[in-house]
Amino acid sequence: MPGHIVSSYDTDLEDLRRSISEMGGIAEKMTAEATDALVRRDEGLAQAVIGADKRLDALQRDIEERSVLLIARRQPLAIDLRETISAIRVSGDLERIGDLAKNVAKRVVAISDHAPAQKIVLGVRHMSDLAEGQLKDVLDAYASRDIQAAHDVWERDGEIDALYNSLFRELLTYMMEDPRNISFCTHLLFCAKNVERIGDHTTNIAETIHYLATGETLAGERPKNDASNYTTVDGKQAP
Repeated sequence: MPGHIVSSYDTDLEDLRRSISEMGGIAEKMTAEATDALVRRDEGLAQAVIGADKRLDALQRDIEERSVLLIARRQPLAIDLRETISAIRVSGDLERIGDLAKNVAKRVVAISDHAPAQKIVLGVRHMSDLAEGQLKDVLDAYASRDIQAAHDVWERDGEIDALYNSLFRELLTYMMEDPRNISFCTHLLFCAKNVERIGDHTTNIAETIHYLATGETLAGERPKNDASNYTTVDGKQAP
């Protein structure tokens, strides 16, 4: 992209990019460590994830304020305006990803003294691995303005939804087999839903990348395979 006549304009835009990159790194770390804390039932690591969210929130507020000032002062047009708006959107999604990782960490603190079957915890680990991969790939796509890579992330979100549906049914089975499992499995369901929502936010970022590069909204129905809202206790779905 060619530079602007006013060099401080380029500096403003570059500062936004750097802040988004920092937010992305924090969000990735929080997501990975929240799941590690769940698998290992590590309350100390969970508390560290909870504490890290403050920095993410501060960065998001700073990006939003600087973007509004940039629009007011520079009155950007075309790609410059889209980049500024995209920074606001992406920072919002990254802030929400941090909140979701923090929510998982809070659940870890609540169930740290439980000794669940490791198999169902590893189901959440598998979901998180996919979500972390999507987050990394979409942040790389944002940095390089790679529309195809962003589309690939957008298309992959259905895998996380399918895993969530499977885990949802498995956890219902555990709860029906032994009421003593209800408390832990409920917390784990919330963890799984938070991870599924992290995947949704990566697709939001992918859509923003498409808008940034083309100025158009990504056409087509977002791929979704989450049928948990329709699942009943007997495993059937409502019509």
